[in-house]
Amino acid sequence: MSGMEKADIRIGGVVKQSLVDWDGVLSAVVFTKGCNFRCGYCHNPALVVPELVEERPDVAVGEVLDYLARRNGWLDGVVVTGGEPTLHAGLPSFLREVKALGYRVKLDTNGTNPVMLGRLIAEGLVDFVAMDVKHIPDTVHYGAVTPLSPAMMDNVLRSLGMLRCCGMEYELRTTLLPGVHTPAVQEALRGMFADERYVFHAFREPGADGVVADYRQA
Repeated sequence: MSGMEKADIRIGGVVKQSLVDWDGVLSAVVFTKGCNFRCGYCHNPALVVPELVEERPDVAVGEVLDYLARRNGWLDGVVVTGGEPTLHAGLPSFLREVKALGYRVKLDTNGTNPVMLGRLIAEGLVDFVAMDVKHIPDTVHYGAVTPLSPAMMDNVLRSLGMLRCCGMEYELRTTLLPGVHTPAVQEALRGMFADERYVFHAFREPGADGVVADYRQA
């Protein structure tokens, strides 16, 4: 990986091993910096809010890869989450290095970069994708969770269509926000995604036990 490629992905933290971020897979979890959404319930504001992002030192890509190389044969997979990983131009290069070490890769994404998502799928750089569905997928409903443009909403729909057609394993998930995801909304979402792997996540107060506090740098 060249110096330029390293600069094109910013890592904010690493959990060295996890049994809860990918069902059945003992994984390291890599958190990228930056996100184009501003969800009120976000548990990783230090990776999202620009001022907080700059306060947290980056974890060197080389350190992460060195750790993964040392844990080869112990860990089974790597989860890349954020923030929003697909915002980083260096993500494909990083994942090539991870795959070269023999790891399976799970990507967490909000679905707003279908071009990057399609590239990762086409190159075989991801084995599983977990995509957040913030609300009923239209601009008005999504706007109750995060500000977004019609173009961003179109991208979310493109990513959803891509996952449905690509033949790879994926999961759709919604965090239930009190007062927003009413029983009627939940029922509508269940019906919309009845034929897919779709889960609800319980809302937790931001900052109460967020992932950022548990970072362990590689």
